[in-house]
Amino acid sequence: MAATPAPTVRISADHARRLALRAQGLLGAPDRRAGARGVLRRLGAVQLDTISVLARSHELVPYARLGALGRPAVEQAYWGRGTAFEYWSHAACVLPIEEWPLFAFRRRAYRARGNVWGSQPVSPAAYAEVVDRLRAEGPLTSTGLGGAKRTAEWWDWSDTKIAVEQALALGDVVVTERRGWKRVYDLAERAVPGELFGQDLTDAECLARLVAQSGAALGVATRADLMDQHRLKGAQVDAALPASGLVPVEVEGWSAPAWADPAALESEPSGRHRTTLLSPFDSLIWDRARTERIFGMTHRLEAYTPKHKRVHGYFAMPLLTGGRLVGRVDPAREGSVLVARQVSLESGRFVPALAEALREAAAWVGCSAVRVERLDDEALRPELEKLLG
Repeated sequence: MAATPAPTVRISADHARRLALRAQGLLGAPDRRAGARGVLRRLGAVQLDTISVLARSHELVPYARLGALGRPAVEQAYWGRGTAFEYWSHAACVLPIEEWPLFAFRRRAYRARGNVWGSQPVSPAAYAEVVDRLRAEGPLTSTGLGGAKRTAEWWDWSDTKIAVEQALALGDVVVTERRGWKRVYDLAERAVPGELFGQDLTDAECLARLVAQSGAALGVATRADLMDQHRLKGAQVDAALPASGLVPVEVEGWSAPAWADPAALESEPSGRHRTTLLSPFDSLIWDRARTERIFGMTHRLEAYTPKHKRVHGYFAMPLLTGGRLVGRVDPAREGSVLVARQVSLESGRFVPALAEALREAAAWVGCSAVRVERLDDEALRPELEKLLG
């Protein structure tokens, strides 16, 4: 680990929390004119996941910041021609198209490694056929290319699917849209705007700009936070920090050194706080250690935990209000009813915020009523049900 310069700025833990909220678009007036596209550009990455409860996670992220917005607006922001691309970042993410040049370092690393998918060999003939088909026929799904799977098992990919996913990793192919959650592939040379496709940044340039972007998206971050944002190695972050423009800061109560975007330090983070339910994959909370450090909440996705071992529920969504995480809701939908299968709150004073978040979420997904099943503190039920109407 590289030596850390002495911090030039010292801030409180509360200030760091508000810097993080503002950087994530959850403190201050939302930029509704920029819409979901603006949210994506601000965050730098929105994680994708197959789980859909109220909506898929990539829809919940702009909703948390902007309130109710239509699915077409989100789809256009993510998969409108030349606006974004899918790639391996924090995980499988949709990224603003402006970041295409910044991931050249990862595309080169995949190319040098040769076989992206471990023990599954990629047939050169299958790879060439995928590229030729896309060049001749335009955007296609893996099914349209000749098959996604060999058997019904989700992991048993066909040669075509392995080839097109390798082409995606290497940057020869991009995802231009989703149809029924199936990726639609096209040639990168055709789908990525020419001024971006033609950029050829060195690894050092890619990493410096990615670390700078991460610092801006996080507000204030430790080395581990910066690594986690785009799954960079420690040595990569260390080498990139001097050229990133981030400045060292000392945060009260944080045991590790931190860095901040100097522009974020120029003004006090203040304004209106959002009250909302957060996807477990939201970038405000996707890093468990950071979430515990900033908000004091230990939160884990329990969707893949056996039902009898779950503590907070299948897809428990943290409740954000007043800039703090104060509870959890495990939601579901039954027809026109939003069902809160399990609810927990730190204190009864947050019941109005919970009711507000549930009402807004219900209206957004087209539900006309809310039903609360399990409430960890049943003494709160009368007030909550009165507020829910």
